[in-house]
Amino acid sequence: MVEALGALVVGAGPAGLAAAEALCAAGLKPVIAEAMPSAGRKFLMAGKSGLNLTKDAPRAAFGAAYAEAEPWLAEALETCGPAEVSAWAEGLGQEVFTGSSGRMFPKAMKASPLLRAWLRRLSAQGAELRTRWRWRGLEGGVCAFDTPEGARRARARATVLAMGGASWARLGSDGAWAGVLEAAGVETAPFRPANMGFEVDWSAHMAAWFGAPVKAAALIVGDRRVRGEFMISARGLEGSAIYAVSRALREGEALRLDLAPDLDVAAAARRLGGTKASVGTRLRRLGLDGARRALAMEFGRPLPGEAGALAAAVKGLAVPLKGPRPMDEAISTAGGVRREAVDEGFMLRAAPGVFCAGEMLDWEAPTGGYLITGCLATGRAAGRAAAAWARASAAG
Repeated sequence: MVEALGALVVGAGPAGLAAAEALCAAGLKPVIAEAMPSAGRKFLMAGKSGLNLTKDAPRAAFGAAYAEAEPWLAEALETCGPAEVSAWAEGLGQEVFTGSSGRMFPKAMKASPLLRAWLRRLSAQGAELRTRWRWRGLEGGVCAFDTPEGARRARARATVLAMGGASWARLGSDGAWAGVLEAAGVETAPFRPANMGFEVDWSAHMAAWFGAPVKAAALIVGDRRVRGEFMISARGLEGSAIYAVSRALREGEALRLDLAPDLDVAAAARRLGGTKASVGTRLRRLGLDGARRALAMEFGRPLPGEAGALAAAVKGLAVPLKGPRPMDEAISTAGGVRREAVDEGFMLRAAPGVFCAGEMLDWEAPTGGYLITGCLATGRAAGRAAAAWARASAAG
């Protein structure tokens, strides 16, 4: 037996819930099928360290963060950019503030109050959430699910797939859908980790610094310099500054560190002085804390004694990275449904009436508010297009 539905959303993360919200606004009452026991698990995890919803930036600068995907996502971001995301959160009773870097957060600094309010509003608008409904396939417009009651099948006038990428599988996004869609004729790009840490083979003396933050440093990748915080971990380097350059590093660019970014080489050489003092003492003259001194010793050994050469080494420290951490640990993933596989409303060309949103689509962006905004924007756009398709289908 196939259940007939007006609208179906598969996945209850931010993209899926945004699609459901757009369907509700059009007068439809979607069923939201979620594989996990509860909605928004990765969204909640993102909110544990402060939910960075979006970033206060001009439209052009904001869009540029999506790189080659910006033209593809431009229309969705135009109607659901930073201002709209902020207004949406406040409409759910979650006041938003802007940090010094332009990043925007709920004042509650976590995702749970926002998610609860969102789910309440969707329920009041007629959306139905079905948990432990795991999507297994698509054939002729019919979606197959494994559920606590056994195998179920459903056909909707319009379906939005929002099952996430391929990281943090334990939270629900395992990327298993990719093979199913490929078999149905949908062109996809291979998954790749995005916004991830990188492995380093540390020497034994670095163990004392595992977990230490590195705050006053600049990362140099090609002609790009990024100032920000990262962390020394037992596995390597991770944190927001590393994530900001992770795509370039993944694609083979080299990483160098400037451990004294507020000084030029000449000024650093003057502070380092003669060679009578130990290297550690001389590095302290640059204001380097213990973590930065440890990195200098680790990656620069043997450090030169001459002041100019030592200053140059400290300001251009080559970091031998082994490669990215495993994809399942990445904050997000690149890859997924290719642009060519969907129309301007994110509908699959190989499956009319079936739309895709969020990390299922082949785009990537850095952390800093771009990821959640991209998911909300594509979810809302896909939901609106799905609602229009469902109305046309009903009329036909």
